[in-house]
Amino acid sequence: MSHPQIPKRIEDAEIAILTCPFEPPKPKTKHKHAIIFGLIVSWEKGTHGGMPDVGATLLMHRDLPAVRWAGGVELELIAIATVGTIVPRFQELTPEKLGKAGLVREKAFGTTKDRMIYIDHCANSRAVTILLCGGITPDVLLSPLFRIALCIISNCNPCNKMMIVETKRSVHGALCVARNHIRNNSIVYGGGSAEISCSIAVDGAADKCPGVEQGIADALDAVPVALAENSGLQTIETLSAVKSQQIKENNSCCGIDCNDVGTNGMRDQNVFETLIGKQQQILLSTQIVKMILKIEDVISPSEF
Repeated sequence: MSHPQIPKRIEDAEIAILTCPFEPPKPKTKHKHAIIFGLIVSWEKGTHGGMPDVGATLLMHRDLPAVRWAGGVELELIAIATVGTIVPRFQELTPEKLGKAGLVREKAFGTTKDRMIYIDHCANSRAVTILLCGGITPDVLLSPLFRIALCIISNCNPCNKMMIVETKRSVHGALCVARNHIRNNSIVYGGGSAEISCSIAVDGAADKCPGVEQGIADALDAVPVALAENSGLQTIETLSAVKSQQIKENNSCCGIDCNDVGTNGMRDQNVFETLIGKQQQILLSTQIVKMILKIEDVISPSEF
């Protein structure tokens, strides 16, 4: 909040989302100017351009809670969640452009007591923010499902910055998988089973026609090899065993048992990924190879 005496909890709030600065223009004379905020007497505000202490004090005296230094991305998310309109000038502010929220509250968390504004029970509850926190118990920050601040708390307590970054990367990957699944609900089984199956098919076709197909089959094996190596398994033995199992059982769902469950069946382990994501991976790697092959001359340092 812009002032320490502003209430930290506001119910049935109407929010004016402003991008215009609250700083008065600097006069070129020595006379003092009285700034009166007559247009915003009955509304709360969130501003992007900053707010001086004088403006925050005037708003506090008129019982108008305000938030200073809200980022541009946050303003857009608040506008989506509260069904409000971002107003660039005071003259354009009307009651129809106000956003609505059931509860606005300020809460401190962490050992440094960082403060954060929570906007709950918004008119458009489809807008959700995922907040990753470390070293905090879940009952401190979790609130009802339909809210703009959804807290995902790490199981490790305390949690360092590296764990937070890794959790952020995992959440981003999960969101990308969900997005791809919404676009196309076709799936392939993971654990390198799709790459191994494609490698077997390409390897079989390479025996019938001359070319670089054998190299493509070997390149597809890079994914299951990396999975086996990262899981602490013997790469060559594990890959050969899974390939043999796929050929004998005619089962393309066999992959690398990274979780040490005891079975190579990715169907039994519920390990899968979206088809569109797998296609994008193969297309991207193919484009990178083509880009590298376009280089015709290699300049050595002795030629300079």
